[in-house]
Amino acid sequence: MYILIGKEICRDLDQASQCEWLETNGIGGYAASTLVGMNTRRYHGLLVPAAHPPLGRFVAVSRFEETITWNETEYELGCNTYPGTVHPHGYRHLEHARLDPFPIFTYRLGDLLLDKQIFMVHGENTTVVTYGPVKESVLLTLRPLVAFRDYHHLTRQNDFLNSTVHIEDQQICFQPYPDLPEIFMAHNGTFETRGDWYYNLEYPVEAYRGLDCHEDLYSPGVFTFHLQPGTSAHLILALEPHDIASVDRLRQSEIHRRKQIVRRFSEEDDFLSLLVRATDAYVVKRSDRLSTIIAGYPWFSDWGRDTMIALPGLTLVTGRWKEARQILEAFAHACDQGMIPNRFPDHGETPDYNSVDATLWYFHAVDRYLAYTGDHDFVRQVLWPVLIDIVHWFRTGTRYNIHLDSDGLLHAGEPGVQLTWMDAKVDDWVVTPRFGKPVEINALWYNALCVMAHLAKTLEDPARASEYHTLAEGVKTQFVKTFWNKETGCLYDNIDGDWKDPAIRPNQIFALSLPHRMLDKDQECQILDVIERDLLTPMGLRSLAPSDPAYQGHYGGDPVARDGAYHQGTVWGWLIGPFITAYVRLRKDTRTARTYLEPLRGHLYEACLGQVSEIFDGNPPHKPRGCFAQAWSVAELLRAYVEDVLGKQPKN
Repeated sequence: MYILIGKEICRDLDQASQCEWLETNGIGGYAASTLVGMNTRRYHGLLVPAAHPPLGRFVAVSRFEETITWNETEYELGCNTYPGTVHPHGYRHLEHARLDPFPIFTYRLGDLLLDKQIFMVHGENTTVVTYGPVKESVLLTLRPLVAFRDYHHLTRQNDFLNSTVHIEDQQICFQPYPDLPEIFMAHNGTFETRGDWYYNLEYPVEAYRGLDCHEDLYSPGVFTFHLQPGTSAHLILALEPHDIASVDRLRQSEIHRRKQIVRRFSEEDDFLSLLVRATDAYVVKRSDRLSTIIAGYPWFSDWGRDTMIALPGLTLVTGRWKEARQILEAFAHACDQGMIPNRFPDHGETPDYNSVDATLWYFHAVDRYLAYTGDHDFVRQVLWPVLIDIVHWFRTGTRYNIHLDSDGLLHAGEPGVQLTWMDAKVDDWVVTPRFGKPVEINALWYNALCVMAHLAKTLEDPARASEYHTLAEGVKTQFVKTFWNKETGCLYDNIDGDWKDPAIRPNQIFALSLPHRMLDKDQECQILDVIERDLLTPMGLRSLAPSDPAYQGHYGGDPVARDGAYHQGTVWGWLIGPFITAYVRLRKDTRTARTYLEPLRGHLYEACLGQVSEIFDGNPPHKPRGCFAQAWSVAELLRAYVEDVLGKQPKN
């Protein structure tokens, strides 16, 4: 199964520049751009390696300036935006683009067709680019444009850049700045040192985001390829030397590896195959050889909350149980004061522990791991002591005033701190203050206690089994009494003392979708009706009902405007997963559930090819926003499709 985008879109600059592609390398690095090769984000690049896997990303090679000379006619294939203009217009030659299994772009130059292929090598900070094979003699010249800067930042012409290029047989080596690794470019053409700056390239998406959007890029020289019929031009961009003769071997190895990813799933189900392929972008190796999950491309690293929510879909449904075990072990090692990290910073600083739900989702991930694998030995030997310690800290109190209140419900947070997934904050402005007793936190807490009671019984620890069961029953009794809102027929979103927040948000869906639940069926059906009526969209659930005065249906503008809308109506794709789980369980209607997923099937062919975006506008037409490829969006869509729509539940 492959994705094909025809020339009616490829030659429409507006559409094609909003359609992106992504290649990843299994250690946090990536390559990405638009269909037309026009970089619209500061994060785009042909080689964005992870210097300290999966962190330390920097844009090494931004793009190529590409020129084909054939039959005495010169064709420029590239496309850049400069203030007030676009140059050159290579998109006018783009016949089609496809993901098969990696990005392949076909250009029509008169009667000549030329393919360009781009892929990354798994486990290496290496990108391979191939042009051809050609059917007639052509001359190809390529100018690499390099940035060599942190992927969050931009660069300008400066006198600190070291322009020295070391030229060897079919390989050059270049290190513009001493604090970043040197880059190797292997090739089967010739290279001439001809340094030059390209000024004032413009990134429209950054302008839309209210950020600095102009950059200068440096070109160290020109590659020239005199191609004869049947031959191709090859380049290997990497942080280590490569033999250019290895291109075919690297390509075939990568094709085989990707076929193996979907081998357990029916090739006849295109939707399933594409989703399984998409999962490969997020499961990555760390420098300690354990695994983790990249939350989203292009700018997220590995986040605890996202990792635990995405783990079932990315690793269990797909049969990557070894990686699931390694992820659980890695976060167990990082557990501190009963909390797993919420975020590992880009440059290796101390992890952030500012999340209450990441740790509660950890219990759910362990429970689902056991449901799929039955691997009680691993849980007993590695995780059980950590899980016991977490419950102890949550009961007696840990960071940020997280503790078990006298009524048996879990309290979390303090003024000025965001601990739930609705965590937007601008300076001192907490956009969605939910400190107190958020509804999903207590649903997750009850689920965690039930998991612990069952685990204690399975591991023959009857005293703890009784203790956790008693705690869970107390939560259940108080939850139903405290959170039910008779006026709206659903749950309050948050309780803080005598104040109860009646805002209709999607957080209550977890009281319906988690394995262990507290409400009666009539209450569950009422909640589902409200969510379906007020929050469900073709792309996921809104974060706030449109009837609420605080609702914002458009996500865009500067950081303040965007963060102000992030959880105030913006649609989140990952929430379709728990909604479908609850819907199928309560309505017993897989046919309608499948129709709810159809728009997201179509979304795989837009935005970022083969991926699911992070968020969407709350208002129609629900344009994709945020990260163009998000782990939990893919994971929950896949999990719900396999487990709930197809009915393939784990056997343990």
